[in-house]
Amino acid sequence: MSAASLTDPDDLGRRFLARLRPGRDGWMTAGLTAVLLAVAAGASALLLMLTGGSPSASAAAIWTGSLADANGWTTTLLNAAPLLLVAVGACVCASAGTFNIGQEGQVLIGGLAGAWVGLRLAMPGPMLVVVVMIAAALGGGAWAALSAVMLRFRGVNVAVSTLLMTFLAIQLVTFAVSTPWFLQESAQGSSGIADAQSNPLPANAQLAGFGQYPSVQLNTGLFIALLAAVGIALVLSRSRWGFRVRMVGLNPLTAKHAGVRVAALGGFTLALSGAFAGLAGGLLLASPVGTNRLQAGLSDNAGWDGLLVALVARNRPLVAIPVSLVFAVLRAGGDFLSATGVPYYLVDVVKALLVLAFVAPPVLVDLFRGRRGATPRAATAMSVVPTKVKVVA
Repeated sequence: MSAASLTDPDDLGRRFLARLRPGRDGWMTAGLTAVLLAVAAGASALLLMLTGGSPSASAAAIWTGSLADANGWTTTLLNAAPLLLVAVGACVCASAGTFNIGQEGQVLIGGLAGAWVGLRLAMPGPMLVVVVMIAAALGGGAWAALSAVMLRFRGVNVAVSTLLMTFLAIQLVTFAVSTPWFLQESAQGSSGIADAQSNPLPANAQLAGFGQYPSVQLNTGLFIALLAAVGIALVLSRSRWGFRVRMVGLNPLTAKHAGVRVAALGGFTLALSGAFAGLAGGLLLASPVGTNRLQAGLSDNAGWDGLLVALVARNRPLVAIPVSLVFAVLRAGGDFLSATGVPYYLVDVVKALLVLAFVAPPVLVDLFRGRRGATPRAATAMSVVPTKVKVVA
Protein backbone atom coordinates (compact mmCIF):
# COMPACT_ATOMS: atom_id res chain seq x y z
CA MET A 1 0.00 0.00 0.00
CA SER A 2 1.46 3.35 -1.01
CA ALA A 3 1.75 6.37 1.26
CA ALA A 4 -0.58 8.32 -1.03
CA SER A 5 -3.37 5.76 -0.59
CA LEU A 6 -3.30 6.33 3.14
CA THR A 7 -4.28 9.99 2.67
CA ASP A 8 -6.59 9.58 -0.35
CA PRO A 9 -10.19 9.62 0.97
CA ASP A 10 -11.53 7.91 -2.17
CA ASP A 11 -9.08 5.04 -1.81
CA LEU A 12 -9.86 4.71 1.89
CA GLY A 13 -13.58 4.64 1.11
CA ARG A 14 -13.15 1.93 -1.52
CA ARG A 15 -11.12 -0.25 0.84
CA PHE A 16 -13.69 0.25 3.62
CA LEU A 17 -16.56 -0.75 1.31
CA ALA A 18 -14.56 -3.76 0.13
CA ARG A 19 -14.31 -4.96 3.70
CA LEU A 20 -18.05 -4.54 4.19
CA ARG A 21 -18.89 -6.47 1.01
CA PRO A 22 -19.27 -10.15 1.94
CA GLY A 23 -18.00 -12.82 -0.37
CA ARG A 24 -19.87 -15.87 -1.55
CA ASP A 25 -19.28 -17.72 1.72
CA GLY A 26 -20.46 -14.66 3.65
CA TRP A 27 -23.76 -14.56 1.81
CA MET A 28 -24.22 -18.30 2.29
CA THR A 29 -23.52 -17.99 6.01
CA ALA A 30 -25.93 -15.06 6.39
CA GLY A 31 -28.70 -16.84 4.48
CA LEU A 32 -28.25 -20.07 6.39
CA THR A 33 -28.24 -18.15 9.69
CA ALA A 34 -31.55 -16.50 8.78
CA VAL A 35 -33.07 -19.88 7.89
CA LEU A 36 -31.88 -21.49 11.12
CA LEU A 37 -33.15 -18.54 13.17
CA ALA A 38 -36.58 -19.03 11.61
CA VAL A 39 -36.37 -22.75 12.41
CA ALA A 40 -35.37 -21.96 16.00
CA ALA A 41 -38.31 -19.57 16.36
CA GLY A 42 -40.69 -22.18 14.96
CA ALA A 43 -39.32 -24.91 17.21
CA SER A 44 -39.63 -22.64 20.25
CA ALA A 45 -43.25 -21.83 19.40
CA LEU A 46 -44.01 -25.52 18.93
CA LEU A 47 -42.49 -26.41 22.31
CA LEU A 48 -44.55 -23.69 23.96
CA MET A 49 -47.75 -25.02 22.46
CA LEU A 50 -46.89 -28.60 23.43
CA THR A 51 -46.42 -27.51 27.07
CA GLY A 52 -49.76 -25.71 27.11
CA GLY A 53 -48.41 -22.20 26.65
CA SER A 54 -49.13 -19.51 24.12
CA PRO A 55 -46.25 -18.30 21.93
CA SER A 56 -47.73 -14.80 21.64
CA ALA A 57 -48.38 -14.54 25.39
CA SER A 58 -44.85 -15.80 26.15
CA ALA A 59 -43.29 -13.28 23.77
CA ALA A 60 -45.36 -10.54 25.36
CA ALA A 61 -44.22 -11.63 28.82
CA ILE A 62 -40.55 -11.52 27.79
CA TRP A 63 -41.10 -8.10 26.23
CA THR A 64 -42.84 -6.80 29.34
CA GLY A 65 -40.09 -8.00 31.65
CA SER A 66 -37.17 -6.75 29.60
CA LEU A 67 -37.85 -3.92 27.16
CA ALA A 68 -41.38 -2.58 27.65
CA ASP A 69 -40.54 0.17 30.14
CA ALA A 70 -37.70 1.79 32.06
CA ASN A 71 -37.83 -0.83 34.80
CA GLY A 72 -37.44 -3.62 32.24
CA TRP A 73 -34.50 -1.86 30.58
CA THR A 74 -32.86 -1.40 33.97
CA THR A 75 -33.11 -5.13 34.71
CA THR A 76 -31.87 -6.07 31.24
CA LEU A 77 -28.80 -3.84 31.46
CA LEU A 78 -28.02 -5.12 34.95
CA ASN A 79 -28.05 -8.69 33.58
CA ALA A 80 -26.03 -7.78 30.48
CA ALA A 81 -22.97 -6.50 32.39
CA PRO A 82 -21.83 -9.78 34.03
CA LEU A 83 -22.63 -11.76 30.87
CA LEU A 84 -20.44 -9.41 28.83
CA LEU A 85 -17.54 -9.68 31.27
CA VAL A 86 -17.63 -13.49 31.20
CA ALA A 87 -17.82 -13.42 27.39
CA VAL A 88 -14.85 -11.06 27.09
CA GLY A 89 -12.73 -13.40 29.20
CA ALA A 90 -13.82 -16.37 27.11
CA CYS A 91 -12.83 -14.47 23.94
CA VAL A 92 -9.32 -13.85 25.26
CA CYS A 93 -8.86 -17.47 26.26
CA ALA A 94 -10.23 -18.89 23.01
CA SER A 95 -8.02 -16.56 20.94
CA ALA A 96 -5.02 -18.35 22.47
CA GLY A 97 -6.49 -21.77 21.66
CA THR A 98 -7.32 -22.54 25.31
CA PHE A 99 -10.93 -23.43 26.10
CA ASN A 100 -12.12 -22.42 29.53
CA ILE A 101 -15.57 -23.82 30.32
CA GLY A 102 -15.46 -23.32 34.09
CA GLN A 103 -16.69 -19.73 34.19
CA GLU A 104 -19.64 -20.66 36.41
CA GLY A 105 -17.31 -21.72 39.20
CA GLN A 106 -14.97 -18.78 38.65
CA VAL A 107 -17.93 -16.39 39.00
CA LEU A 108 -18.75 -17.99 42.36
CA ILE A 109 -15.17 -17.81 43.61
CA GLY A 110 -15.00 -14.17 42.56
CA GLY A 111 -18.15 -13.48 44.56
CA LEU A 112 -16.69 -15.38 47.53
CA ALA A 113 -13.45 -13.37 47.48
CA GLY A 114 -15.33 -10.09 47.06
CA ALA A 115 -17.72 -10.89 49.92
CA TRP A 116 -14.89 -11.86 52.25
CA VAL A 117 -13.03 -8.62 51.60
CA GLY A 118 -16.14 -6.46 51.73
CA LEU A 119 -17.30 -7.88 55.06
CA ARG A 120 -13.91 -8.20 56.74
CA LEU A 121 -12.22 -4.92 55.84
CA ALA A 122 -13.27 -1.53 57.18
CA MET A 123 -12.28 1.10 54.63
CA PRO A 124 -13.67 4.59 54.17
CA GLY A 125 -15.50 5.86 51.13
CA PRO A 126 -15.56 4.21 47.71
CA MET A 127 -12.15 2.63 48.25
CA LEU A 128 -13.86 -0.47 49.64
CA VAL A 129 -15.83 -1.22 46.48
CA VAL A 130 -12.62 -0.91 44.44
CA VAL A 131 -10.91 -3.43 46.71
CA VAL A 132 -13.95 -5.74 46.48
CA MET A 133 -13.80 -5.71 42.66
CA ILE A 134 -10.03 -6.31 42.65
CA ALA A 135 -10.41 -9.19 45.11
CA ALA A 136 -13.18 -10.72 42.99
CA ALA A 137 -11.00 -10.56 39.85
CA LEU A 138 -8.00 -12.02 41.67
CA GLY A 139 -10.11 -14.80 43.15
CA GLY A 140 -11.54 -15.86 39.79
CA GLY A 141 -8.13 -15.58 38.14
CA ALA A 142 -6.43 -17.68 40.81
CA TRP A 143 -9.15 -20.34 40.54
CA ALA A 144 -8.64 -20.59 36.77
CA ALA A 145 -4.85 -20.54 37.21
CA LEU A 146 -5.11 -23.79 39.16
CA SER A 147 -6.22 -25.49 35.93
CA ALA A 148 -3.22 -24.00 34.14
CA VAL A 149 -0.95 -25.43 36.86
CA MET A 150 -2.58 -28.86 36.54
CA LEU A 151 -2.03 -28.76 32.77
CA ARG A 152 1.61 -27.72 33.15
CA PHE A 153 2.69 -30.26 35.76
CA ARG A 154 0.23 -33.13 35.39
CA GLY A 155 -1.04 -32.80 31.83
CA VAL A 156 -4.69 -32.47 32.89
CA ASN A 157 -6.94 -31.31 30.06
CA VAL A 158 -8.04 -27.70 30.60
CA ALA A 159 -11.64 -28.23 29.52
CA VAL A 160 -12.00 -31.14 31.94
CA SER A 161 -10.29 -29.46 34.88
CA THR A 162 -12.14 -26.14 34.57
CA LEU A 163 -15.45 -27.95 34.35
CA LEU A 164 -14.78 -30.14 37.38
CA MET A 165 -13.47 -27.17 39.37
CA THR A 166 -16.92 -25.63 38.96
CA PHE A 167 -18.50 -28.28 41.16
CA LEU A 168 -15.78 -27.78 43.75
CA ALA A 169 -16.47 -24.03 43.73
CA ILE A 170 -20.18 -24.64 44.35
CA GLN A 171 -19.38 -26.79 47.39
CA LEU A 172 -16.86 -24.26 48.69
CA VAL A 173 -19.32 -21.36 48.50
CA THR A 174 -22.04 -23.50 50.10
CA PHE A 175 -19.67 -24.29 52.96
CA ALA A 176 -18.71 -20.62 53.36
CA VAL A 177 -22.28 -19.36 53.69
CA SER A 178 -23.25 -22.23 56.02
CA THR A 179 -20.37 -21.82 58.48
CA PRO A 180 -20.74 -19.14 61.21
CA TRP A 181 -17.01 -18.39 61.50
CA PHE A 182 -16.63 -18.07 57.73
CA LEU A 183 -19.30 -16.00 55.96
CA GLN A 184 -22.68 -17.11 57.27
CA GLU A 185 -24.93 -14.21 58.26
CA SER A 186 -25.31 -13.18 61.88
CA ALA A 187 -28.04 -14.91 63.87
CA GLN A 188 -31.38 -13.14 63.69
CA GLY A 189 -33.37 -12.44 66.84
CA SER A 190 -33.55 -14.47 70.02
CA SER A 191 -34.06 -17.73 68.09
CA GLY A 192 -30.52 -17.59 66.75
CA ILE A 193 -31.61 -18.73 63.29
CA ALA A 194 -29.30 -17.80 60.41
CA ASP A 195 -29.86 -18.55 56.73
CA ALA A 196 -27.24 -19.98 54.40
CA GLN A 197 -26.08 -16.61 53.09
CA SER A 198 -23.72 -13.84 54.08
CA ASN A 199 -24.52 -10.51 55.64
CA PRO A 200 -25.25 -7.75 53.10
CA LEU A 201 -22.31 -5.75 51.86
CA PRO A 202 -21.88 -2.31 53.41
CA ALA A 203 -23.19 0.59 51.37
CA ASN A 204 -19.70 1.79 50.43
CA ALA A 205 -18.87 -1.68 49.06
CA GLN A 206 -21.70 -1.56 46.52
CA LEU A 207 -21.41 -0.21 42.99
CA ALA A 208 -22.92 3.20 42.40
CA GLY A 209 -25.80 3.78 40.01
CA PHE A 210 -27.11 6.63 37.91
CA GLY A 211 -30.73 7.59 37.41
CA GLN A 212 -33.79 7.03 39.56
CA TYR A 213 -37.11 5.27 39.16
CA PRO A 214 -39.16 5.61 36.98
CA SER A 215 -36.27 6.46 34.64
CA VAL A 216 -33.70 3.92 33.42
CA GLN A 217 -31.08 3.27 36.09
CA LEU A 218 -27.54 2.58 34.91
CA ASN A 219 -25.09 0.79 37.17
CA THR A 220 -21.32 1.33 37.19
CA GLY A 221 -20.87 -2.36 36.38
CA LEU A 222 -22.24 -1.80 32.88
CA PHE A 223 -19.55 0.79 32.13
CA ILE A 224 -16.89 -1.55 33.51
CA ALA A 225 -18.07 -4.32 31.18
CA LEU A 226 -18.19 -2.03 28.13
CA LEU A 227 -14.70 -0.67 28.81
CA ALA A 228 -13.41 -4.22 29.21
CA ALA A 229 -14.93 -5.30 25.87
CA VAL A 230 -13.55 -2.32 23.95
CA GLY A 231 -10.15 -2.54 25.66
CA ILE A 232 -9.70 -6.26 25.01
CA ALA A 233 -10.82 -5.84 21.39
CA LEU A 234 -8.16 -3.18 20.86
CA VAL A 235 -5.47 -5.17 22.66
CA LEU A 236 -6.15 -8.34 20.67
CA SER A 237 -6.21 -6.55 17.32
CA ARG A 238 -3.66 -3.76 17.74
CA SER A 239 -1.01 -4.76 20.27
CA ARG A 240 2.05 -6.96 20.07
CA TRP A 241 0.74 -9.07 22.95
CA GLY A 242 -2.56 -9.57 21.13
CA PHE A 243 -0.70 -10.65 18.01
CA ARG A 244 1.18 -13.25 20.03
CA VAL A 245 -2.07 -14.50 21.54
CA ARG A 246 -3.66 -14.92 18.12
CA MET A 247 -0.51 -16.57 16.80
CA VAL A 248 -0.60 -19.14 19.59
CA GLY A 249 -4.27 -19.81 18.87
CA LEU A 250 -3.69 -20.28 15.15
CA ASN A 251 -0.47 -22.30 15.23
CA PRO A 252 1.30 -23.00 18.54
CA LEU A 253 4.28 -24.64 16.81
CA THR A 254 4.93 -21.59 14.64
CA ALA A 255 4.52 -19.33 17.65
CA LYS A 256 7.08 -21.38 19.57
CA HIS A 257 9.57 -21.13 16.72
CA ALA A 258 8.96 -17.36 16.68
CA GLY A 259 10.08 -17.13 20.29
CA VAL A 260 6.68 -17.04 22.02
CA ARG A 261 6.48 -18.87 25.35
CA VAL A 262 3.38 -20.82 24.40
CA ALA A 263 2.74 -22.55 27.73
CA ALA A 264 3.18 -19.39 29.77
CA LEU A 265 1.00 -17.32 27.45
CA GLY A 266 -1.73 -19.95 27.39
CA GLY A 267 -1.72 -20.19 31.17
CA PHE A 268 -1.87 -16.41 31.52
CA THR A 269 -4.84 -16.09 29.16
CA LEU A 270 -6.62 -18.83 31.11
CA ALA A 271 -6.04 -16.92 34.36
CA LEU A 272 -7.12 -13.68 32.68
CA SER A 273 -10.32 -15.35 31.52
CA GLY A 274 -10.99 -16.45 35.09
CA ALA A 275 -10.28 -12.92 36.31
CA PHE A 276 -12.99 -11.51 34.07
CA ALA A 277 -15.40 -14.20 35.28
CA GLY A 278 -14.47 -13.40 38.88
CA LEU A 279 -15.07 -9.71 38.19
CA ALA A 280 -18.51 -10.69 36.89
CA GLY A 281 -19.09 -12.41 40.24
CA GLY A 282 -18.13 -9.18 41.96
CA LEU A 283 -20.69 -7.34 39.84
CA LEU A 284 -23.41 -9.83 40.76
CA LEU A 285 -22.53 -9.32 44.41
CA ALA A 286 -22.18 -5.53 44.49
CA SER A 287 -24.82 -4.44 41.95
CA PRO A 288 -28.62 -4.26 42.39
CA VAL A 289 -29.13 -7.31 40.16
CA GLY A 290 -29.01 -9.43 43.34
CA THR A 291 -29.42 -9.05 47.09
CA ASN A 292 -25.84 -7.88 47.74
CA ARG A 293 -25.30 -11.06 49.75
CA LEU A 294 -23.15 -14.07 48.92
CA GLN A 295 -25.38 -17.07 48.27
CA ALA A 296 -24.79 -20.50 46.78
CA GLY A 297 -26.92 -19.50 43.79
CA LEU A 298 -25.20 -16.16 43.25
CA SER A 299 -24.12 -16.86 39.68
CA ASP A 300 -27.57 -18.06 38.53
CA ASN A 301 -26.01 -19.58 35.37
CA ALA A 302 -24.33 -16.29 34.46
CA GLY A 303 -21.10 -18.19 33.76
CA TRP A 304 -22.76 -20.61 31.36
CA ASP A 305 -24.73 -17.86 29.62
CA GLY A 306 -21.60 -15.72 29.25
CA LEU A 307 -19.83 -18.64 27.61
CA LEU A 308 -22.76 -18.98 25.18
CA VAL A 309 -22.48 -15.27 24.41
CA ALA A 310 -18.83 -15.77 23.43
CA LEU A 311 -19.75 -18.74 21.23
CA VAL A 312 -22.46 -16.80 19.39
CA ALA A 313 -20.13 -13.80 19.03
CA ARG A 314 -17.46 -16.17 17.63
CA ASN A 315 -14.92 -14.93 20.15
CA ARG A 316 -15.11 -11.27 19.10
CA PRO A 317 -15.42 -8.96 22.12
CA LEU A 318 -17.21 -6.12 20.30
CA VAL A 319 -19.79 -8.48 18.80
CA ALA A 320 -20.34 -9.85 22.30
CA ILE A 321 -21.87 -6.50 23.34
CA PRO A 322 -25.15 -6.84 21.37
CA VAL A 323 -25.22 -10.61 21.88
CA SER A 324 -25.00 -10.19 25.65
CA LEU A 325 -27.93 -7.77 25.44
CA VAL A 326 -30.02 -10.44 23.65
CA PHE A 327 -29.24 -13.02 26.32
CA ALA A 328 -29.94 -10.44 29.04
CA VAL A 329 -33.38 -9.86 27.50
CA LEU A 330 -34.09 -13.59 27.82
CA ARG A 331 -32.87 -13.62 31.43
CA ALA A 332 -34.85 -10.54 32.44
CA GLY A 333 -37.99 -11.48 30.55
CA GLY A 334 -37.86 -15.13 31.55
CA ASP A 335 -38.92 -14.22 35.08
CA PHE A 336 -42.27 -13.08 33.69
CA LEU A 337 -42.98 -16.39 31.95
CA SER A 338 -44.35 -17.93 35.14
CA ALA A 339 -47.32 -15.57 34.85
CA THR A 340 -48.28 -17.30 31.59
CA GLY A 341 -47.89 -20.80 33.01
CA VAL A 342 -44.77 -21.58 30.97
CA PRO A 343 -41.87 -23.37 32.76
CA TYR A 344 -38.82 -21.16 33.09
CA TYR A 345 -36.50 -23.87 31.81
CA LEU A 346 -37.92 -23.35 28.31
CA VAL A 347 -35.90 -20.11 28.24
CA ASP A 348 -32.77 -22.27 28.40
CA VAL A 349 -34.10 -24.30 25.46
CA VAL A 350 -34.58 -21.08 23.47
CA LYS A 351 -31.01 -20.03 24.32
CA ALA A 352 -29.67 -23.37 23.09
CA LEU A 353 -31.59 -23.05 19.81
CA LEU A 354 -30.25 -19.53 19.30
CA VAL A 355 -26.69 -20.72 19.90
CA LEU A 356 -27.09 -23.50 17.35
CA ALA A 357 -28.62 -21.08 14.83
CA PHE A 358 -25.58 -18.78 15.04
CA VAL A 359 -22.79 -21.35 15.48
CA ALA A 360 -23.84 -24.02 12.99
CA PRO A 361 -23.89 -21.98 9.68
CA PRO A 362 -20.09 -21.44 9.36
CA VAL A 363 -19.49 -25.14 10.02
CA LEU A 364 -22.09 -26.19 7.45
CA VAL A 365 -20.69 -23.76 4.86
CA ASP A 366 -17.17 -25.14 5.39
CA LEU A 367 -18.44 -28.70 4.98
CA PHE A 368 -20.32 -27.76 1.81
CA ARG A 369 -17.33 -25.94 0.38
CA GLY A 370 -15.05 -28.87 1.21
CA ARG A 371 -17.28 -31.36 -0.56
CA ARG A 372 -17.72 -29.14 -3.61
CA GLY A 373 -14.00 -28.46 -3.87
CA ALA A 374 -12.64 -31.93 -3.16
CA THR A 375 -13.21 -33.46 -6.60
CA PRO A 376 -12.02 -30.49 -8.74
CA ARG A 377 -8.84 -30.16 -6.70
CA ALA A 378 -8.11 -33.86 -7.11
CA ALA A 379 -8.73 -33.70 -10.85
CA THR A 380 -6.49 -30.67 -11.20
CA ALA A 381 -3.73 -32.38 -9.28
CA MET A 382 -3.94 -35.42 -11.55
CA SER A 383 -3.85 -33.30 -14.71
CA VAL A 384 -0.45 -31.81 -13.95
CA VAL A 385 1.27 -35.13 -13.31
CA PRO A 386 3.49 -35.91 -16.34
CA THR A 387 2.84 -39.22 -18.07
CA LYS A 388 6.11 -39.30 -19.99
CA VAL A 389 9.58 -38.09 -19.21
CA LYS A 390 11.62 -37.03 -22.22
CA VAL A 391 15.33 -37.45 -21.73
CA VAL A 392 17.51 -35.11 -23.74
CA ALA A 393 20.97 -36.36 -24.44
